[in-house]
Formats: sequence, C-alpha cells, structure tokens
Amino acid sequence: MAKRTSLEGAECPVARSVEAIGDGWSLLIVRDAFDGIRRFGEFQRNLGMAKNILSTRLRSLVANGIFDLVPASDGSAYQEYVLTEKGKGLFPLIIGLRQWGEAFFFEEGEAHSRLVDRESGRPLQALEPRAEDGRLLGPEDCVRIAAE
Repeated sequence: MAKRTSLEGAECPVARSVEAIGDGWSLLIVRDAFDGIRRFGEFQRNLGMAKNILSTRLRSLVANGIFDLVPASDGSAYQEYVLTEKGKGLFPLIIGLRQWGEAFFFEEGEAHSRLVDRESGRPLQALEPRAEDGRLLGPEDCVRIAAE
C-alpha cells in the first residue's frame, strides 16, 4: 500500500485541516471531548475503538496541538486529554457536521442525539456562512483565490 501524500504544506486550508485531524475517528474523539470525556479508557469505552487505533489517533491529536495531555484533575496517576484553544476551534465544525447529518442522514421523526443550548434547553440555530455585510452565502456566491 502506497504511503499517503502529506497535505501539511498545502496552500488550501481545508487540506491542512484534514491533515491535522486525520480521519473520522479523530473527529469522534474531539466530539466526545466536547461532551466531557477526558481519559483514554472513557474514549475507548464510548467509541468502541481498538486501543492501538485510539492510541495512534490521540498521539496525533496531541502532536497537532488539538489536545494537551495533562495530569488527571482528580490527582490520580492517570493522565487526561484536554482540548487546547486550537481544539476548541473545532466546535463549529462539529456543529456543522451534526447539523448536516441531521438534515441528510435521518428520516423524519427518527430518533437521534440532539445538542441544545445548556442555558435555554433549546436547539441551536443552523450555522450559516454570511458575508461581511450579513448576506447569507451559498457555494455559488464564493470563489477561491490563489494565496498571496
């Protein structure tokens, strides 16, 4: 099997982001971190991943600055994975994937987990890309330009 080409130095921000995140498992690890999971065993139980795969993904997420590995908050000998500011910056991506999944992968009325505002208990508004002047933008309204 050929080794995948690194996208680390790519001009495209999407390519560099995909390189840092790695794969879908990594996004599920980040999702679980937003839900308060911090320990290896908790990630493993929640995701049902093989320990070697989880270990590889977590090592990569730490190496890419998405998580910090810190002493356990309860003073035990364990270590915990804590999202960095860079990691917390993935929150809109997780919300966008969740909203996209709700719109296209569930039948009307089909049960699925929901994310709500902790304060009000109400669903989140849909993420919408907007221009500086507030106009709602679609793919046809945007163009990618070369790096300067």
